[in-house]
Amino acid sequence: EARGSFGDDTLLVERYVGNSRHIEVQVLGDAHGHVIHLGERECSLQRRHQKVVEESPSPVVTPAVRAAMGEAAVALFRAAGYVGAGTCEYLVPCEDPGAFFFLEVNARLQVEHPVTELVCGLDLVEQQLRIAAGEPLGFDQSGVVLRGHAVEVRVCAEDAAAGFLPATGRVGAYAEPRGVRTDSGIAAGSEVTALYDSLLAKVVAHGPDRETALGALSRGLDGFHVLGVTTNTGFLKRLLDAPAVRAGDMDTGAIERGLVATAPPAAELDEALVVAALLEVLALEGVGEDPWDALVGWRMDAPAPVLVPLLPPGATAPRILEVSGPAADATVRERGREGATRVRAVRLDPERVAVQSGGARRVWHHADVDGLRWVAAGADAFAFRVVEPAVQHGEAAAEGTLEAPMPGTVLSVRVREGAAVAEGEVLVVIESMKMELALTAPVASTVGLVHVSEGDSVRQGQAVVELGGAEG
Repeated sequence: EARGSFGDDTLLVERYVGNSRHIEVQVLGDAHGHVIHLGERECSLQRRHQKVVEESPSPVVTPAVRAAMGEAAVALFRAAGYVGAGTCEYLVPCEDPGAFFFLEVNARLQVEHPVTELVCGLDLVEQQLRIAAGEPLGFDQSGVVLRGHAVEVRVCAEDAAAGFLPATGRVGAYAEPRGVRTDSGIAAGSEVTALYDSLLAKVVAHGPDRETALGALSRGLDGFHVLGVTTNTGFLKRLLDAPAVRAGDMDTGAIERGLVATAPPAAELDEALVVAALLEVLALEGVGEDPWDALVGWRMDAPAPVLVPLLPPGATAPRILEVSGPAADATVRERGREGATRVRAVRLDPERVAVQSGGARRVWHHADVDGLRWVAAGADAFAFRVVEPAVQHGEAAAEGTLEAPMPGTVLSVRVREGAAVAEGEVLVVIESMKMELALTAPVASTVGLVHVSEGDSVRQGQAVVELGGAEG
């Protein structure tokens, strides 16, 4: 088969490694024949074969295995005459952590290099520049000492709850945590588009041991806020806090198997709804309006509750909150649900509000961006649209309309207007941030209007193809 297909019957046979870890070794080589390694990085936590958490050293690599991995990587780089920074990557069977099998070489400095820098005390960018300038390495293998433990997470513009689909938008407010290292490429006002990789920032923590580093990073993510663009920050915190991750029990398929929830807890969403409603009342109080006159328009013996209809992302109908009393001492209940919440809200500055409920006080960051009210007190951020009580969300999409589930570029349009299509048939293919998504017909039907052409840019929720009545 190989000779018939390629004119060459040479075969390369690779070992199949099923349940595996992804572990890599950082290497430096200069132009004078010196090659060393800087220990390993554990990169097993991945989604769609892309890393989301990296740490050094690996929780399962012993000093003997580290030496063997490093020697193999150094031998490979030396044989290739490699000059610069590079990484030798391995697959490691979960059932046999002492075994490792070659995967690939990355001939560049990688996203996760900060964890190696923190445990080795080296600036790898500096070392790369010195090597490029022709300098020899200023140390040998015996001079490489690993100290403590470092963990990094990749904060990306993506919606974890929607299958990690890319997200876009304008950053209305941005805050970095204290006590951890943050390497970022955004600021308040930045536009996040579908034209580039979804990586926004790297948050890294270092400690004397793994548990300390994981704890510091988890706490740090509570103080990392990106308002205006959906990110995976809350998902990353749940991942770091998972018992299996804390125990070092990881493999490359763990996230796909549902190791942790991709969506925030319902209780956190409910609390965010209350805060968003209080912000509406605070905004009215701040401009000197009577919120009851402004939103309700009439009163009897006592003010009627302020009605604040809020539409969460992906919802088709708003959740209506009733706020009684001023924001500084209010009672909030949701229509259709039992119980009420007594809350006190105090504005701290234009971007923060302190909310006390049930004896607990939390500081919430907030921003209004492109018609959405964003709030966040921890790693999860929530966006709500304030709507009129009797008005449905936006302009209802036509019945049978396929919408773009993510912003991106149309790679291909595979149907024409008037064509009959079968259930599951691919109609349009969209690409965004290195990911392709095929839009398929939900039922057998006839194509009505086709709103896009190959090469068009589409926004999330934009109508792409309209389908007529079901066939047969």
